[in-house]
Amino acid sequence: MRAGGLISLALSLVLCAGAAAALEYSIIPVARPGSGSPLPTAEFKTAPKAVSSHSPVLRPGSRGVAVVAQAPVQSRRGFASPVPVPRPAGLSRQTSGPAYSQPAVAPVNASARAAALCGVRDIRGQKLGRIPGQIAGCGVTEPVQVTELAGVRLSRPAVVDCTTAKTLRNWVEKDAKPVIGRLGGGLAELQVAASYACRPRNNQPGAKISEHGKGHAVDIAALRLRNGMVLSVQSGWNDPVQGKLLRRLHSSACGPFGTVLGPESDRFHKDHFHFDTARYRSGSYCR
Repeated sequence: MRAGGLISLALSLVLCAGAAAALEYSIIPVARPGSGSPLPTAEFKTAPKAVSSHSPVLRPGSRGVAVVAQAPVQSRRGFASPVPVPRPAGLSRQTSGPAYSQPAVAPVNASARAAALCGVRDIRGQKLGRIPGQIAGCGVTEPVQVTELAGVRLSRPAVVDCTTAKTLRNWVEKDAKPVIGRLGGGLAELQVAASYACRPRNNQPGAKISEHGKGHAVDIAALRLRNGMVLSVQSGWNDPVQGKLLRRLHSSACGPFGTVLGPESDRFHKDHFHFDTARYRSGSYCR
């Protein structure tokens, strides 16, 4: 009896241990204390594992361009979708690298284009019709009437040909402006004494036709500065201050122009500079 009792006791302990293990791993919910009834049994299903595919997936709305689907990446706000976002309508395809926008092209002002003479933007005025000569040797085939050069106005329009207009413009920009510098605020105006005129040289009967009669010459009597100051060839040539500037201006024109005459050349040029574009085999004639 004693042995049988021990065997019964051992079997009871084994059964109790099995029951306890079964209760520990049971998925059946335990009744809430004090509720009086057990909770209903919930049905649990295991979610399928997410399998990342390495097969190409077509981009929505694309023209057959395939991309490789990638596994979602964990971010601070949650999982990012592996499906590419469709390209917005109207967005053109871009190549690799930074995108550069084309610079805006300003429209050309038709009136400004018409005002430019001799193919140079800062020569202003207008074209004229052919000027026939009243006497043999005079006349200009393609004359222009110039009112402004390189931002410097003329006191009155000068009628010359394009070669002379461009030469005068270059002299103003490259020589006259630098010589004047900031004096009086800079160069503002050339006071023109003469341009085209069908006449002999120095108005002397029997002399050769003047370069003025061919549209090749312009006479400058003075230069006006922006503050109103006037550098007069007649009154300033022998002035200790103005004379130095006027002599530098006279000298700088020798080379660009074929002929440069001033107060020391003869009695006909005491009050002005004569510039013309005649060409001589021996070079420029300057006095």
